[in-house]
Amino acid sequence: MDSTGWKTWAEGASSGLGAGMAVVPYVLLQHYRKLKLSDQETLLLIHLISFKQVEQKDFPTLEELQEVMGTSAQSIAQSLQKLLKEGLISIDEELDELRGIQYERYNLSGLYIKLGQCLAALEKNISSQRSSRLKQQENLEPEEGHNLFVVFEKEFGRPLSPMECETISGWIDQDRYPEELIRMALKEAVFAGKVHFRYIDRILLEWSRNRVKTVNDAKAYTQKFRSSGRS
Repeated sequence: MDSTGWKTWAEGASSGLGAGMAVVPYVLLQHYRKLKLSDQETLLLIHLISFKQVEQKDFPTLEELQEVMGTSAQSIAQSLQKLLKEGLISIDEELDELRGIQYERYNLSGLYIKLGQCLAALEKNISSQRSSRLKQQENLEPEEGHNLFVVFEKEFGRPLSPMECETISGWIDQDRYPEELIRMALKEAVFAGKVHFRYIDRILLEWSRNRVKTVNDAKAYTQKFRSSGRS
């Protein structure tokens, strides 16, 4: 074919099936291995689709398939048998009432059903992954909310000053107070209506002197403290 011929074919091809173009499901090319199809079996399906779309042949012969595939008729017959057994294709018997002729055609609806199931499984997997990511984000958000600096800013209703941030860091790094104990001290300050760092520091220091090391210890000590009527 000379350059003019190629140009003519290219222009005609853009018009679609009438110019010899076959539409092959991309999902077949993507997922044929998930259907446990070999390359030859996939190529055979593509040729069955092409014969139907381009040449309007619903039942190409073994010889016609052999010519386009370049393999033996026996090999093609074995591939057809497997496709039939797997339910990917079937053979329908039709009757041309006008001519009184009975003929056969390959039915590829089984293939399209299987491909649809592949797409559904893929979409389900994508949805599952999306849901998993959302759950991970939801699980991260509480952790961010438990960040001491964020908690203090929320309770104080304003950004913390550099000195206040340094105080919190000192409680953790130098005094070695557990973060949950610091949060507990903040709650006690809020309960007492004395939300300032000096009061919180006094609570932590008093707990430390009385060997209060956990939240449970703090709750027990606080309950005892309130029962005694101290202010």
